Amino acid sequence: MTTTTFQTAVSAPQTLGLIELPDAVRDSIGRELAAEPDPTRDIDRAMARYHQIFAGLPLELLQQILDFGRHNDTPGVGYVRNLPVDPELPLTPSNGGPAADKKTYVAEGVLLGLSGLLGEPVGFLTEKNGNLVHDVIPVEGGAMSQTNQGSVVFLNFHNDIVHDAIGRYDVSNPDFLVLSCLRADHEGVAATHYADARDIVRALDSRTLELLRSPLFLLNAPGSYVRDVAGGQEVLSDPVAMINGPEQFPEISASANGVRGMTTAAEAALDRLQAACRETAHQVYLRPGEALLINNRKGLHARTPFTARYDGADRWLQRTYVRRSQWSIRYRQDADNRRVHY
Repeated sequence: MTTTTFQTAVSAPQTLGLIELPDAVRDSIGRELAAEPDPTRDIDRAMARYHQIFAGLPLELLQQILDFGRHNDTPGVGYVRNLPVDPELPLTPSNGGPAADKKTYVAEGVLLGLSGLLGEPVGFLTEKNGNLVHDVIPVEGGAMSQTNQGSVVFLNFHNDIVHDAIGRYDVSNPDFLVLSCLRADHEGVAATHYADARDIVRALDSRTLELLRSPLFLLNAPGSYVRDVAGGQEVLSDPVAMINGPEQFPEISASANGVRGMTTAAEAALDRLQAACRETAHQVYLRPGEALLINNRKGLHARTPFTARYDGADRWLQRTYVRRSQWSIRYRQDADNRRVHY
Protein backbone atom coordinates (compact mmCIF):
# COMPACT_ATOMS: atom_id res chain seq x y z
CA MET A 1 0.00 0.00 0.00
CA THR A 2 1.31 3.44 -0.88
CA THR A 3 1.33 6.45 1.41
CA THR A 4 0.18 8.78 -1.34
CA THR A 5 -2.33 11.41 -0.28
CA PHE A 6 -4.10 14.21 -2.04
CA GLN A 7 -5.65 17.30 -0.58
CA THR A 8 -8.20 19.58 -2.19
CA ALA A 9 -9.02 23.10 -1.07
CA VAL A 10 -12.63 23.47 0.08
CA SER A 11 -13.13 26.33 -2.37
CA ALA A 12 -12.11 24.23 -5.38
CA PRO A 13 -15.16 22.62 -7.02
CA GLN A 14 -13.20 21.11 -9.92
CA THR A 15 -12.58 17.54 -8.87
CA LEU A 16 -9.39 15.56 -9.20
CA GLY A 17 -10.30 12.54 -11.35
CA LEU A 18 -9.17 9.37 -9.56
CA ILE A 19 -8.50 6.27 -11.68
CA GLU A 20 -7.28 3.11 -9.94
CA LEU A 21 -6.43 -0.12 -11.73
CA PRO A 22 -7.53 -3.44 -10.22
CA ASP A 23 -4.58 -5.63 -9.19
CA ALA A 24 -5.31 -8.26 -11.84
CA VAL A 25 -5.39 -5.62 -14.60
CA ARG A 26 -2.17 -4.04 -13.31
CA ASP A 27 -0.42 -7.42 -13.34
CA SER A 28 -1.68 -8.36 -16.80
CA ILE A 29 -0.65 -5.06 -18.36
CA GLY A 30 2.67 -5.23 -16.52
CA ARG A 31 3.51 -8.65 -17.93
CA GLU A 32 2.82 -7.49 -21.46
CA LEU A 33 4.83 -4.27 -21.06
CA ALA A 34 7.79 -6.15 -19.57
CA ALA A 35 8.09 -8.17 -22.78
CA GLU A 36 8.29 -5.05 -24.98
CA PRO A 37 11.63 -3.61 -26.18
CA ASP A 38 12.87 -0.05 -25.85
CA PRO A 39 10.06 1.96 -27.50
CA THR A 40 12.45 4.56 -28.92
CA ARG A 41 13.73 2.02 -31.45
CA ASP A 42 10.44 2.23 -33.36
CA ILE A 43 8.11 4.65 -31.65
CA ASP A 44 5.19 4.29 -34.07
CA ARG A 45 5.21 0.51 -33.75
CA ALA A 46 5.52 0.86 -29.98
CA MET A 47 2.57 3.26 -29.77
CA ALA A 48 0.43 0.84 -31.79
CA ARG A 49 1.40 -1.98 -29.45
CA TYR A 50 0.61 0.10 -26.37
CA HIS A 51 -2.85 0.78 -27.80
CA GLN A 52 -3.35 -2.98 -27.94
CA ILE A 53 -2.14 -3.48 -24.38
CA PHE A 54 -4.13 -0.65 -22.81
CA ALA A 55 -7.25 -1.86 -24.57
CA GLY A 56 -7.19 -4.44 -21.75
CA LEU A 57 -8.34 -1.81 -19.27
CA PRO A 58 -11.89 -2.28 -17.96
CA LEU A 59 -14.26 -0.34 -20.19
CA GLU A 60 -15.24 2.13 -17.47
CA LEU A 61 -11.62 3.05 -16.73
CA LEU A 62 -10.71 3.22 -20.41
CA GLN A 63 -13.60 5.58 -21.10
CA GLN A 64 -12.69 7.70 -18.08
CA ILE A 65 -9.20 8.30 -19.47
CA LEU A 66 -10.48 8.88 -23.00
CA ASP A 67 -13.13 11.30 -21.75
CA PHE A 68 -10.49 13.20 -19.79
CA GLY A 69 -8.73 13.97 -23.05
CA ARG A 70 -11.67 14.71 -25.31
CA HIS A 71 -14.21 16.79 -23.38
CA ASN A 72 -14.02 20.46 -22.41
CA ASP A 73 -15.89 20.09 -19.12
CA THR A 74 -13.81 17.30 -17.56
CA PRO A 75 -11.33 17.89 -14.69
CA GLY A 76 -7.99 19.38 -15.62
CA VAL A 77 -6.01 16.70 -13.81
CA GLY A 78 -6.38 12.94 -13.48
CA TYR A 79 -4.68 10.80 -10.84
CA VAL A 80 -3.96 7.22 -11.96
CA ARG A 81 -2.92 4.69 -9.32
CA ASN A 82 -1.85 1.06 -9.06
CA LEU A 83 0.01 1.04 -12.36
CA PRO A 84 2.64 -1.61 -13.16
CA VAL A 85 6.28 -0.84 -12.40
CA ASP A 86 9.65 -2.16 -13.55
CA PRO A 87 10.82 -5.15 -11.47
CA GLU A 88 14.07 -3.29 -10.81
CA LEU A 89 15.45 0.14 -11.55
CA PRO A 90 19.00 1.36 -12.15
CA LEU A 91 20.37 4.28 -10.19
CA THR A 92 18.65 7.58 -10.78
CA PRO A 93 20.83 9.26 -13.44
CA SER A 94 22.80 12.15 -11.96
CA ASN A 95 22.83 14.01 -15.30
CA GLY A 96 19.07 14.20 -15.67
CA GLY A 97 18.74 11.06 -17.79
CA PRO A 98 17.94 9.04 -19.69
CA ALA A 99 19.33 5.97 -17.92
CA ALA A 100 21.76 4.02 -20.06
CA ASP A 101 21.40 0.75 -18.13
CA LYS A 102 17.64 0.29 -17.79
CA LYS A 103 16.86 -3.39 -18.39
CA THR A 104 13.08 -3.25 -18.85
CA TYR A 105 10.75 -0.58 -20.20
CA VAL A 106 7.59 -1.00 -18.16
CA ALA A 107 7.69 2.61 -16.98
CA GLU A 108 8.10 3.89 -20.52
CA GLY A 109 5.21 1.67 -21.62
CA VAL A 110 2.97 3.02 -18.88
CA LEU A 111 3.88 6.60 -19.77
CA LEU A 112 3.43 6.21 -23.51
CA GLY A 113 0.39 3.99 -23.18
CA LEU A 114 -1.45 6.60 -21.12
CA SER A 115 -0.22 9.32 -23.48
CA GLY A 116 -1.62 7.47 -26.48
CA LEU A 117 -5.09 7.56 -24.93
CA LEU A 118 -4.91 11.37 -24.80
CA GLY A 119 -3.23 12.13 -28.14
CA GLU A 120 0.26 11.71 -29.55
CA PRO A 121 3.57 12.26 -27.75
CA VAL A 122 5.74 14.90 -29.40
CA GLY A 123 9.21 16.26 -28.81
CA PHE A 124 10.94 19.62 -29.10
CA LEU A 125 14.62 19.88 -29.86
CA THR A 126 15.10 22.54 -27.17
CA GLU A 127 13.57 20.33 -24.46
CA LYS A 128 15.42 17.10 -23.54
CA ASN A 129 17.05 17.04 -27.01
CA GLY A 130 13.76 16.18 -28.68
CA ASN A 131 13.27 12.96 -26.71
CA LEU A 132 9.68 11.80 -26.42
CA VAL A 133 10.24 10.41 -22.92
CA HIS A 134 11.54 13.10 -20.56
CA ASP A 135 13.34 12.04 -17.40
CA VAL A 136 12.49 14.58 -14.70
CA ILE A 137 15.35 14.31 -12.24
CA PRO A 138 17.12 16.77 -9.92
CA VAL A 139 20.51 17.86 -11.26
CA GLU A 140 22.98 19.46 -8.91
CA GLY A 141 23.88 22.30 -11.27
CA GLY A 142 20.20 23.19 -11.73
CA ALA A 143 19.05 22.86 -8.13
CA MET A 144 18.00 26.52 -7.85
CA SER A 145 16.48 26.79 -11.32
CA GLN A 146 12.85 27.10 -12.38
CA THR A 147 13.19 23.95 -14.50
CA ASN A 148 12.66 20.22 -14.12
CA GLN A 149 16.27 20.01 -12.83
CA GLY A 150 15.38 22.07 -9.75
CA SER A 151 14.77 20.86 -6.20
CA VAL A 152 15.69 23.57 -3.71
CA VAL A 153 13.11 26.16 -4.77
CA PHE A 154 9.35 26.04 -5.20
CA LEU A 155 8.65 25.51 -8.91
CA ASN A 156 6.17 28.29 -9.62
CA PHE A 157 2.67 27.65 -10.92
CA HIS A 158 3.03 27.38 -14.68
CA ASN A 159 2.10 25.46 -17.75
CA ASP A 160 4.71 23.96 -20.04
CA ILE A 161 5.35 26.40 -22.86
CA VAL A 162 7.58 26.23 -25.93
CA HIS A 163 9.75 28.98 -27.35
CA ASP A 164 8.50 29.96 -30.79
CA ALA A 165 9.90 32.53 -33.22
CA ILE A 166 6.34 33.73 -33.90
CA GLY A 167 6.47 35.42 -30.49
CA ARG A 168 3.80 33.27 -28.86
CA TYR A 169 4.85 30.51 -26.46
CA ASP A 170 1.33 29.20 -25.82
CA VAL A 171 0.54 27.96 -29.35
CA SER A 172 2.99 25.13 -30.06
CA ASN A 173 3.06 23.90 -26.49
CA PRO A 174 1.60 20.52 -25.49
CA ASP A 175 -2.10 20.05 -24.83
CA PHE A 176 -1.38 17.51 -22.10
CA LEU A 177 1.45 16.27 -19.92
CA VAL A 178 1.69 12.83 -18.41
CA LEU A 179 3.86 12.57 -15.30
CA SER A 180 4.70 9.07 -14.07
CA CYS A 181 6.66 8.25 -10.92
CA LEU A 182 9.50 5.73 -10.97
CA ARG A 183 11.05 6.76 -7.63
CA ALA A 184 9.90 9.21 -4.96
CA ASP A 185 12.21 11.67 -3.22
CA HIS A 186 13.97 10.42 -0.09
CA GLU A 187 11.65 12.08 2.43
CA GLY A 188 8.50 11.76 0.35
CA VAL A 189 7.73 15.47 0.63
CA ALA A 190 7.81 16.57 -3.03
CA ALA A 191 4.25 17.47 -3.95
CA THR A 192 2.82 18.29 -7.36
CA HIS A 193 0.11 20.97 -7.33
CA TYR A 194 -2.52 21.65 -9.97
CA ALA A 195 -4.76 24.72 -10.04
CA ASP A 196 -7.66 24.62 -12.49
CA ALA A 197 -8.24 27.82 -14.45
CA ARG A 198 -11.98 27.62 -13.75
CA ASP A 199 -11.31 27.70 -10.01
CA ILE A 200 -8.68 30.42 -10.40
CA VAL A 201 -11.11 32.64 -12.31
CA ARG A 202 -13.74 32.21 -9.58
CA ALA A 203 -11.19 33.18 -6.93
CA LEU A 204 -10.19 36.46 -8.63
CA ASP A 205 -11.84 39.85 -8.34
CA SER A 206 -13.19 41.40 -11.53
CA ARG A 207 -10.44 44.02 -11.87
CA THR A 208 -7.65 41.44 -11.55
CA LEU A 209 -9.39 39.19 -14.05
CA GLU A 210 -9.75 42.09 -16.48
CA LEU A 211 -6.02 42.75 -16.28
CA LEU A 212 -5.11 39.08 -16.71
CA ARG A 213 -7.30 38.94 -19.82
CA SER A 214 -5.43 41.89 -21.33
CA PRO A 215 -2.16 41.66 -23.39
CA LEU A 216 -0.06 43.16 -20.62
CA PHE A 217 2.37 40.31 -19.98
CA LEU A 218 5.65 39.00 -21.39
CA LEU A 219 6.44 35.32 -20.86
CA ASN A 220 10.06 34.32 -20.53
CA ALA A 221 11.09 31.32 -22.61
CA PRO A 222 11.43 27.96 -20.83
CA GLY A 223 14.43 27.66 -18.57
CA SER A 224 15.92 24.91 -20.72
CA TYR A 225 15.82 27.20 -23.77
CA VAL A 226 17.31 30.13 -21.87
CA ARG A 227 20.06 27.89 -20.46
CA ASP A 228 20.95 25.87 -23.56
CA VAL A 229 20.19 28.26 -26.42
CA ALA A 230 20.09 31.84 -25.16
CA GLY A 231 23.16 31.77 -22.95
CA GLY A 232 21.19 32.61 -19.82
CA GLN A 233 19.55 35.73 -21.28
CA GLU A 234 15.82 36.33 -21.08
CA VAL A 235 13.89 35.68 -24.28
CA LEU A 236 10.53 37.36 -23.84
CA SER A 237 7.37 36.69 -25.79
CA ASP A 238 5.19 39.27 -27.48
CA PRO A 239 2.64 40.90 -25.15
CA VAL A 240 -0.01 38.33 -24.27
CA ALA A 241 -2.95 37.86 -21.94
CA MET A 242 -2.58 35.28 -19.18
CA ILE A 243 -6.19 34.10 -19.45
CA ASN A 244 -8.15 33.65 -22.66
CA GLY A 245 -11.40 32.07 -23.78
CA PRO A 246 -14.98 31.91 -22.53
CA GLU A 247 -15.75 32.12 -18.84
CA GLN A 248 -16.85 28.47 -18.57
CA PHE A 249 -13.79 27.16 -20.46
CA PRO A 250 -10.85 29.52 -19.81
CA GLU A 251 -7.32 28.77 -21.00
CA ILE A 252 -4.42 29.97 -18.88
CA SER A 253 -0.70 30.44 -19.63
CA ALA A 254 2.22 31.22 -17.34
CA SER A 255 5.96 30.65 -17.59
CA ALA A 256 7.75 29.04 -14.66
CA ASN A 257 10.87 30.89 -15.74
CA GLY A 258 9.28 34.29 -15.25
CA VAL A 259 6.45 36.53 -16.39
CA ARG A 260 6.82 40.30 -16.62
CA GLY A 261 3.86 42.57 -16.17
CA MET A 262 4.08 45.61 -18.40
CA THR A 263 2.48 47.90 -15.80
CA THR A 264 2.45 48.13 -12.01
CA ALA A 265 -1.16 46.96 -12.01
CA ALA A 266 -0.25 43.98 -14.19
CA GLU A 267 2.52 43.00 -11.77
CA ALA A 268 0.03 43.14 -8.90
CA ALA A 269 -2.34 40.95 -10.90
CA LEU A 270 0.43 38.37 -11.29
CA ASP A 271 0.87 38.24 -7.52
CA ARG A 272 -2.85 37.75 -7.06
CA LEU A 273 -2.84 35.01 -9.69
CA GLN A 274 -0.17 33.03 -7.84
CA ALA A 275 -2.12 33.48 -4.59
CA ALA A 276 -5.29 32.20 -6.26
CA CYS A 277 -3.38 29.16 -7.51
CA ARG A 278 -2.25 28.33 -3.99
CA GLU A 279 -5.77 28.81 -2.65
CA THR A 280 -7.43 26.45 -5.13
CA ALA A 281 -4.79 23.84 -5.96
CA HIS A 282 -4.95 20.09 -5.57
CA GLN A 283 -1.85 18.53 -4.01
CA VAL A 284 -0.55 15.05 -4.86
CA TYR A 285 2.48 13.15 -3.58
CA LEU A 286 3.40 10.83 -6.42
CA ARG A 287 4.71 7.36 -5.60
CA PRO A 288 5.93 4.55 -7.89
CA GLY A 289 3.03 3.09 -9.84
CA GLU A 290 1.20 6.42 -9.96
CA ALA A 291 0.79 9.01 -12.69
CA LEU A 292 -0.83 12.37 -13.27
CA LEU A 293 -2.66 13.27 -16.46
CA ILE A 294 -2.38 17.05 -16.72
CA ASN A 295 -4.34 19.24 -19.09
CA ASN A 296 -1.74 21.86 -19.99
CA ARG A 297 -4.33 24.43 -21.08
CA LYS A 298 -7.01 24.13 -18.41
CA GLY A 299 -4.72 24.92 -15.49
CA LEU A 300 -1.28 25.50 -13.98
CA HIS A 301 0.92 23.10 -12.05
CA ALA A 302 3.74 23.53 -9.54
CA ARG A 303 6.13 21.50 -7.37
CA THR A 304 7.22 21.95 -3.78
CA PRO A 305 10.91 21.96 -2.76
CA PHE A 306 12.61 18.74 -1.67
CA THR A 307 16.10 17.63 -0.71
CA ALA A 308 18.13 15.98 -3.47
CA ARG A 309 21.13 13.93 -2.42
CA TYR A 310 22.53 13.02 -5.87
CA ASP A 311 23.18 9.51 -4.58
CA GLY A 312 21.44 7.44 -7.25
CA ALA A 313 18.21 7.21 -5.26
CA ASP A 314 16.73 10.65 -5.93
CA ARG A 315 13.26 11.42 -7.19
CA TRP A 316 12.69 10.17 -10.73
CA LEU A 317 9.67 10.98 -12.82
CA GLN A 318 9.09 10.49 -16.51
CA ARG A 319 7.08 12.95 -18.60
CA THR A 320 5.58 13.21 -22.04
CA TYR A 321 4.36 16.18 -24.03
CA VAL A 322 1.12 15.22 -25.75
CA ARG A 323 -0.67 16.96 -28.61
CA ARG A 324 -4.13 16.09 -29.85
CA SER A 325 -2.88 17.02 -33.33
CA GLN A 326 0.46 18.03 -34.82
CA TRP A 327 -1.18 19.68 -37.82
CA SER A 328 -1.28 23.22 -36.42
CA ILE A 329 2.45 23.09 -35.59
CA ARG A 330 3.57 21.47 -38.84
CA TYR A 331 5.63 24.60 -39.66
CA ARG A 332 8.00 23.50 -36.87
CA GLN A 333 8.40 19.85 -37.81
CA ASP A 334 11.93 18.49 -37.91
CA ALA A 335 12.80 17.12 -41.34
CA ASP A 336 14.24 13.91 -39.88
CA ASN A 337 11.57 12.99 -37.34
CA ARG A 338 7.82 13.25 -37.77
CA ARG A 339 7.20 13.62 -34.02
CA VAL A 340 9.92 16.18 -33.23
CA HIS A 341 9.71 19.95 -33.66
CA TYR A 342 12.11 22.85 -33.45
